[in-house]
Amino acid sequence: MGFFDFLADAGSRVFGKDDPEPEVTLPIIKHIENSGVDVTNLKTNFTAGVVTLSGYVPNQEQKEKAVLTAGNIAGVSRVQDNLILGTPPADVIEAEKAEAEAAAAEEGKAGEDAWESRTYTVKSGDTLGKIAKEFYGNAMQYPKIFEANKPMLKDPDKIYPGQVLRIPE
Repeated sequence: MGFFDFLADAGSRVFGKDDPEPEVTLPIIKHIENSGVDVTNLKTNFTAGVVTLSGYVPNQEQKEKAVLTAGNIAGVSRVQDNLILGTPPADVIEAEKAEAEAAAAEEGKAGEDAWESRTYTVKSGDTLGKIAKEFYGNAMQYPKIFEANKPMLKDPDKIYPGQVLRIPE
């Protein structure tokens, strides 16, 4: 199981401060879907600033994007990653059983797949070029970071303090 901390004040405004917690899960899942993640077998829960992601995603890149997209929402301070890589069991009963087991058990496959990319929390004054220079030794490698964070990032010049970015190897 993985926990990832984020700045609750930073991020996209996906839901209002006064929206009841059960009603913000749909906007969160839509926001994740808009970032290019397959949400067919993804479930979200939101309680007290914590988004819990569970279900299945097809690959590690989709998993990382789902976690970072959820965390880069204003009002979210932490993401609990219970995602499983792969496809769910074909039989509905097996799928429900597997989901219950994954939610009940803190060990097993849920959230334990290694996080392959590094992450970076943007600070005031940062640019993608400055971040690329820090990680790759060459500011001109910034498109690599930009591409890894699309469609969350629409413009390489529009990053903000507190935003958490995926830094590919």
